[in-house]
Amino acid sequence: MGRFIFVAVFMVVAIANFSIFGTCKVADVVVLSSNPNEERDKLATVQEDEEIDGGFSSLDGMLQWAIGHSDPGVLKERSEVAQRMSPEELNNRQTELKELMEKLKMPSDAQLMQIAVNDLDNSSLPLEHHLRALEELLVLVEHIDNAIDLQKLGGFSVLIRVLNHSEPEIRTAAAWVLGKASQNNPIVQKQVLELGSLTMLMKMMKSHTTEEAVKALFAISALIRNNLKGQTLFYQEAGDTMLQEVLSNSNLDIRLHKKSLFLIADLAESQLENENTAEVSFFSNRLLLKAIIDLMVSSDLDLIEKALCAIKNILLLRSTEVHLFRDFCKLNEVLERTRQQLQQLNDLREEYAMDVESLRKEVNQTFLQKLNKVTQAAL
Repeated sequence: MGRFIFVAVFMVVAIANFSIFGTCKVADVVVLSSNPNEERDKLATVQEDEEIDGGFSSLDGMLQWAIGHSDPGVLKERSEVAQRMSPEELNNRQTELKELMEKLKMPSDAQLMQIAVNDLDNSSLPLEHHLRALEELLVLVEHIDNAIDLQKLGGFSVLIRVLNHSEPEIRTAAAWVLGKASQNNPIVQKQVLELGSLTMLMKMMKSHTTEEAVKALFAISALIRNNLKGQTLFYQEAGDTMLQEVLSNSNLDIRLHKKSLFLIADLAESQLENENTAEVSFFSNRLLLKAIIDLMVSSDLDLIEKALCAIKNILLLRSTEVHLFRDFCKLNEVLERTRQQLQQLNDLREEYAMDVESLRKEVNQTFLQKLNKVTQAAL
């Protein structure tokens, strides 16, 4: 396998015939290699769980480009030649390749990030260049160490400042980068929260642009996940009202509903895992609870499941007002309607519908047990 990988690497570099690297600087290729208009369209459509391969941010990207722009016949011919090489010849070629790579002087991730941050911070550059810089950062901050180093380069300050940019595409991309950098990274979470990003991201949730709201919610979730200080700040910023408005608006993209429900379930679970912390009024907001429960009557099984998960976790909290669920939210009635809805869906997607029905039964049992316990205590 090692021999094959080396042969492939050598072939691609040989096919490129060194012309790519002899006519332009590598740093320029990294930042400006793609068509700006294509990059702008790609940023607007691809989802946050997808990776964008920006320019030659890595050796792998460079090799993929070379392969894609090489003649298949030449590739085959040179492959056959390489396979006939002796171990000594391969070692010689490997030495040549190493010397070539040293001459190329590929920039480090830190250097690439600095280039992107500088471009983003340069207001004289056109929009396409700013989008390109954000795309580069989106790829680079996937690595936890790069995300941490971005603060040292002044990157987070620049990103948070452009959350106020006049163009929604820029705001959307910046929120996306902040979310990617903050995922499962408490160091970055702390840095970004201290720069006042949460308030700005929550304001972006009111955007008329769906993608901006989606990416803002993604960034909010990434910032406060498993972060008690971030969650406290979210509660103080009336996060319950924000989510209630999202869930109550049937005209919004269903992704916003699903991401909101997932965030609520996660917050309730975090509250359960930190029993020594004071429970918050967030989970007693009757309008929020009703909005969650109303979404359980849906034709979308994934939405039903996420709503059930959120309600289940909230019901498990010590401070849950179970009578609020029964009298104001009509949970028992909604659970019955959901059962009927799932029964109708059984014929279409039996296995998934059965799994959701099992969760519905679990929620119903938890609700009845808590209701009975409270009733007994009142006697």
